[in-house]
Amino acid sequence: MKIVALNPPFLTHFSRESRSPAVAKSGTLYFPMWLSYAVGLLEKHGHEVLLIDAPAQGLSRETVIERVTAFHPFMAVIDTSTPSIYNDIEVGSALKKSAADIFIVLVGVHVSALPLETLDLDKSIDAVAFGEYDATLVEIAEKLPLGKTDDNLRSIQGLAFRASDKQLLKNSPRPFIEDLDIFPPVASVYKKHLDIAPYFYGHSLYPLLVIMTGRGCPFHCTFCVVPQVLQGHMYRQRSVASIVAEFRYIKDNFPEIEEIMIEDDTLTVNRKRCAEFSQALINEKLTSIPWSANSRADIDFETMRLMKAAGCRLFCVGFESGNQQILDNIRKGTNIHVIERFVKDAKRVGIMIHGCFMVGNRGETRETLEETLRFAKKLNPDTAQFFPLMVYPGTDDYYFFKKKGWIVSDNFRDWITPQGLHSSTISNPDLPYSELVRFCDRARREFYLRPRYLIFKIAQSIKNPNEGKRNVKAFFTLSKYLFRRVPSDLTPQV
Repeated sequence: MKIVALNPPFLTHFSRESRSPAVAKSGTLYFPMWLSYAVGLLEKHGHEVLLIDAPAQGLSRETVIERVTAFHPFMAVIDTSTPSIYNDIEVGSALKKSAADIFIVLVGVHVSALPLETLDLDKSIDAVAFGEYDATLVEIAEKLPLGKTDDNLRSIQGLAFRASDKQLLKNSPRPFIEDLDIFPPVASVYKKHLDIAPYFYGHSLYPLLVIMTGRGCPFHCTFCVVPQVLQGHMYRQRSVASIVAEFRYIKDNFPEIEEIMIEDDTLTVNRKRCAEFSQALINEKLTSIPWSANSRADIDFETMRLMKAAGCRLFCVGFESGNQQILDNIRKGTNIHVIERFVKDAKRVGIMIHGCFMVGNRGETRETLEETLRFAKKLNPDTAQFFPLMVYPGTDDYYFFKKKGWIVSDNFRDWITPQGLHSSTISNPDLPYSELVRFCDRARREFYLRPRYLIFKIAQSIKNPNEGKRNVKAFFTLSKYLFRRVPSDLTPQV
């Protein structure tokens, strides 16, 4: 079967697969990673797939429709996000008008949280593959040629669809895939379908590739959408052998790559596996390409030291707050003193840290805001980001703040600014969103414009030209926002 997998056009450099979809101030642009894994599995099952990443390629809606219709697919899989959902549905509707027989399936965290509500927005959309959708798409592709009948579609787990009598039906959820070695290496999908030049992470060396070694996260943070809506709380892991094989594939097929980013929600949750994986890279002499990973702020020194020897360059860490009560309120499961020790140990072994700080959480006050800024300066990670809390359908935070009446818009367009930057629809009467925006602007300036930090960055750039290239690219992008005040009246009104 011919299938198109589409990251649809929206805003230039809009990252749908980010945990907080937006146009990033750092210039970061995510790979369409989860869509690419699904493409790999579909191709493994014999289907002919066209993968289009419109935001990365700067493609207009008209150009995308022309390319898709020229390909004559039987099915179109369209990735979605909360801020872009109305646009994504419009793209699906336009495809349907250009090719009435095409079967339109939406995927992603937003439609997984609201499958029937999404289908109800436009009758052109045939179905939603909710949750972890790879195997669902494979089954759809197997059964559609037998007929687009209700009986066929009712038998597919993880599918919500529009029945022949116009009813909207939601089937039972699909169990999570336990054997992740069934997937071809996603690097091979990138090699076949994508130009990797546009993709950039502000904290990573350039150019880079992004892969995963596991799915799901065992922690229950109230705000994090992917585990709650898409991939669950059980950390399922690829075999060490498959990871080593992919590193070797990347080394042999992408000589230009400067870094591999491992995008598991929390790679370091299984320290024993981290050690085994690191030792395997050392044994196979695959340490020449630096790699980074998302980490909990609690990994021990010895494991970090082995990871560093295996090529680990940086940890991306969600510190979120400098106040212990707030960390407890959002079920982060971290401890301020353990965080401080973790950062010291990482610096001792030479692993850099990108720190993420989020304000406006449950229990936030003006005092805790300042506590977080002081904490960020004290930790002094290599890079840091500050942003207001953004809540997404399907998360505990979304329903918590909705019950309080603090979500001030039901229009999902308001989840980003008109320019595509991160926004929030949460406004606490005692700490309104406009004040959180101003704080984040100030925190960013105070963190990055410290003389101590600037001297460190200059020295780092001189010592390591690759880091210097990253620093220059990220600084020129970020500087547009460091020296420009963002309007404070961004909170939408119903």
